[in-house]
Amino acid sequence: MRLDRILKRRIGGSSAKFIFSIPYKQINKLPFDVASIRLIKLQFPIRRLIFETMQPVNPANVLIETVSIRSAFLDRQITIDFYLPVKASANDGVDLLLINDGQNLDELGLSKILQKLYHENLVRPLLCVGIHTGAQRKMEYGVSSTADYLGRGARAGHYTSFIIQELLPYITKKFSMWDFRRKAFSGFSLGALMALDIVWNYPKDFAIAGLFSGSFWWRSIDQTEVHYDDDLHRIIHQEIRNGKYAPGLKFFFQCGNMDETMDRNNNGIIDSIDDTLDLIRELEGKGYRKERDIKYLEMSDGKHDIATWSRAMPIFLKWGWGRAE
Repeated sequence: MRLDRILKRRIGGSSAKFIFSIPYKQINKLPFDVASIRLIKLQFPIRRLIFETMQPVNPANVLIETVSIRSAFLDRQITIDFYLPVKASANDGVDLLLINDGQNLDELGLSKILQKLYHENLVRPLLCVGIHTGAQRKMEYGVSSTADYLGRGARAGHYTSFIIQELLPYITKKFSMWDFRRKAFSGFSLGALMALDIVWNYPKDFAIAGLFSGSFWWRSIDQTEVHYDDDLHRIIHQEIRNGKYAPGLKFFFQCGNMDETMDRNNNGIIDSIDDTLDLIRELEGKGYRKERDIKYLEMSDGKHDIATWSRAMPIFLKWGWGRAE
């Protein structure tokens, strides 16, 4: 039976993910060799495909490679999805975007978002890296210097070490044909808090933070305590206030008016927006400027959910990597 018929029967569409397990090089205008490839969804022992066979199965300009790497710092296997810009050559200026909660990127529709933006030539080539979280998400995400009042985020320092000392070197070696111009980190909710903490503390490694519905309320004491004070007990705000200005950093903040209903100071503005706007003011106090360094997107119908972040993602990508029209 012809291979393309087998693929059609076994895959049933163009949604299959691919694992590339060989060194990358430029072949047929691709920045990597697709001559040896293993299909995740196939249960039969086909090990070699050619790009011409792949085209009817996945004709898009984004391919997804999934790997599992061991982290000594987190003491677990971590699943990583690479969203590869097919048309980027070794000579292209490719940027790198790490994304927390990578297990949700299929539902968010990142591949389709990238395909559309590339097809319309709206963004420059970008290697997106979805980092799947584990069972200890609320312990591994947070602010590395300080756990919250319930002890959550106690392993955020280990997660930071994984990113800086294990994942970035792994990516640099794996994609050695690309000299990443800029690196960025993004996340959603608690993942946004973690992304901001890493970007802020490692400005030599990262230049952009993409922050969707960030959990910037993260606090050192319970807000019900009599002596609770927003200015003293929100952890990431203190982290920014006590830090130093690093030239070149840029920040994208997204909030939704329906992110939550809590309004602890009864000012008519939900806490998530208050926390974000206060954080922007902290950044401005360090020397960062709106529009030049900071983009704030407030969505009137935005909720604390993947559907909202899916709508905001193209705006973030065009803001960070848009081509001049």
